[in-house]
Amino acid sequence: MSDSVDVRAPAEQTEGTRSQVLRWLKAIGDSVDANEPLLELETDKVTVEVAAPASGVLREIVKHEQDEIEPGGLLGRIEPAGRQSVAPPRAAAPGQTESIAKRPRAQGATGNAAQLLSPAVRRLLAEHDLEASAVRGSGAEGRITVADVMRQVESKSPAVGLPPRHAVPHSAMRKRIAAHMVESLLHTAPHVTTVFEADMSAVLAHRKRHQEAFAQRGAPLTVTAYLVAAAVTAIRTVPESNSRWTEAALEIFDRIEIGIATALDSGGLIVPVIRNVEALDLFGIAHSLAHLVGLAREGRLQPSDVRGGTFSISNHGVSGSLLATPIVINQPQSAILGVGKLQKRAVVIEEQGEERIVVKPMCYATLTIDHRVMDGQQANRFLQVFTSTLERWPSD
Repeated sequence: MSDSVDVRAPAEQTEGTRSQVLRWLKAIGDSVDANEPLLELETDKVTVEVAAPASGVLREIVKHEQDEIEPGGLLGRIEPAGRQSVAPPRAAAPGQTESIAKRPRAQGATGNAAQLLSPAVRRLLAEHDLEASAVRGSGAEGRITVADVMRQVESKSPAVGLPPRHAVPHSAMRKRIAAHMVESLLHTAPHVTTVFEADMSAVLAHRKRHQEAFAQRGAPLTVTAYLVAAAVTAIRTVPESNSRWTEAALEIFDRIEIGIATALDSGGLIVPVIRNVEALDLFGIAHSLAHLVGLAREGRLQPSDVRGGTFSISNHGVSGSLLATPIVINQPQSAILGVGKLQKRAVVIEEQGEERIVVKPMCYATLTIDHRVMDGQQANRFLQVFTSTLERWPSD
């Protein structure tokens, strides 16, 4: 098809990540307009939309759902407008009575049909000694999915003594999160966690006074904004916390770019990065937080929004957690700060030489470090500065 226009994966947006086809928004034979959304790719971090490079008719799909792709890889082909032929979108092989484009994907495991099976499906079929023709496909146009194969396996060989179950295929994001966690904790950095406690009375009083003014200026004032600001102060005191280990040297970053772990409603976790935090005041931090978290939850983050972080914060307390340890370091960073649920607790204070019990809003703060980079003394110093900054937040 010498006159066709190639549809390729964006090289820059997918560089350094593993990607796979999430879904095609058009079918073979559909008309498309230039710059119209054509398909979606799922990387380990974000979903990337690929637009049609030209107007015409989608004549060939090279990479199908769940197929892994390389940066710049060929995804499909478009026959430009004005050059369409009247031939079927994909020619049938000799002896076939219908075109492959119309044939259910579950037929046979040889020839063109085999090419329509994703790598994950092929692997499962081989592991369980199944033929594709024995599996009923539930995907688009009868395509066999991982769930289809697992249902066939369970129907033929039910496990004795196990309750009914179903398989939920891993998304690209979940698989990469799992790989990053194992690589960081077991193969890269020796993790050590230190725990402090912070009195949030001053922060809450300040937030109550300024929350409305911030909202009127377009930035919701969250507790997380204070955590980010206090972390900047602590990083300046312990610059090794804002670094990267290499075999030759410890690279300490001049800029502070903090990633905020954000849980997605659809499942998974993503870490958008606030740039040059050291140059922002509290309003600037609050505004950046609202913007990035909004993009993350709407699924509109770009790959550049999650790259290049030098330090990370997990405010796991927003979902009710009091303490989490160890929080796995986001490689190649050297530390990650965790903050638990804000909770009123009875604490002992001393005033004018007398001790008494009072109720205060408290939370646990943890710092998990790469023990190659820092020792416990430095981790403790970081949390001393961090908690002190929160507890002594100015009243104005």
